[in-house]
Amino acid sequence: MTKDLTKLWTGGMRRLFAIQNRAARTALREAGLRASDAQALWLGAQPAAAQANATATGRSPAGNTPTRPAPHAPVRESRVGPRAAAWASGEWERAGHLPKGATRTLAYGLYLPPDRPTQGMPVVVMLHGCKQTMDSFAEGTRMNLLADRHGFAVVYPEQSAQAHPHQCWHWYDARQPAGGGEAAAIVSLIDTLVEEHGFDRSRIYLAGLSAGAGLASLLAMRAPGRFAAVALHSGPAFGEARSGVAALDVMRRGLHHDPVALVDGELAGRKHPGMPALIVQGGNDAVVAPVNAEQLTVQFLHLNGLADGEGVRQGVVSHEHDGEGYTVHDYLRDGASIVRLCRVDGLDHAWSGGDDTVPFHSSAGPDASTMIWDFFETQRRAKPDEAFDDELAQDAG
Repeated sequence: MTKDLTKLWTGGMRRLFAIQNRAARTALREAGLRASDAQALWLGAQPAAAQANATATGRSPAGNTPTRPAPHAPVRESRVGPRAAAWASGEWERAGHLPKGATRTLAYGLYLPPDRPTQGMPVVVMLHGCKQTMDSFAEGTRMNLLADRHGFAVVYPEQSAQAHPHQCWHWYDARQPAGGGEAAAIVSLIDTLVEEHGFDRSRIYLAGLSAGAGLASLLAMRAPGRFAAVALHSGPAFGEARSGVAALDVMRRGLHHDPVALVDGELAGRKHPGMPALIVQGGNDAVVAPVNAEQLTVQFLHLNGLADGEGVRQGVVSHEHDGEGYTVHDYLRDGASIVRLCRVDGLDHAWSGGDDTVPFHSSAGPDASTMIWDFFETQRRAKPDEAFDDELAQDAG
């Protein structure tokens, strides 16, 4: 009987400690800290002599609680809980946005680099893929570290699990309230944040992974006046899929119809101001076949007036160079890259050069986040035209 009671008590205490640990991790996550960050902040508040004693003895300044010994090599961060790259040193805000007339709130994260005025600041909008969240996308891409270095804001809209069980964007369904409604909600969110923070309307950029890249393509077609450039990583080709089944077919096999004709069909005779595009694709991607990247390249060449149904227009300068395990092909106008295709050998369905401890991110290949900002930084939307976007969206809906 005593053994049974002891076993019961031990099991109960283990469950209690597990609950307490989960609660502590949740509190740190909401504060934007890792456990090691919290310890560093606590030690930082102690007198210098106490800190030195703690480092030398492996004990806390109070002398009772053991501290983590100072390692000679960097400690690998845990796979669970927030990671330093997600929050960096700036301000991280989680909030919700309810567009006018909508019934569902769009959750989002906003990252602002430290010690910089937001007035006139550029913005990168990041659209995650299926089975991802704003946190995991920030952690895996490490885009916030670049934001600190270069002084831009980052917005992470997050798909609701109520809208899709795997948190996929409905990139293939332009109707309301599916993909069209999601695109409209993101436009509404951006307009609100620009109004609140004074961001530079001529330097709003859009990047997406997988389903997020699919929705980014839809936004590039529907709301080109809002964005200065787009980056599509492991994204499906545009315009053919109208259902979940058709979307899977496009992802696995590419488009069955002419890519240029599909773009023309979407525009239906309307003028488009063009959209500079960077397209990144893994050569070993078994989820989105590499042919999608080739077709997206053709579509954005056409959208930017660099190609027609017969192919690349005469006079367009193209340049290709090889990196270590990847190839970059640039299509130039007046010496500036307008469409850039990066093929990464050996990369599967994952963010190139990302944090490989986070799902759907790989350390293989060039740093896609750096590549994206390098491409975005030189792009401007000379005349942001929201009225054009609104008219286009209304007509297409």
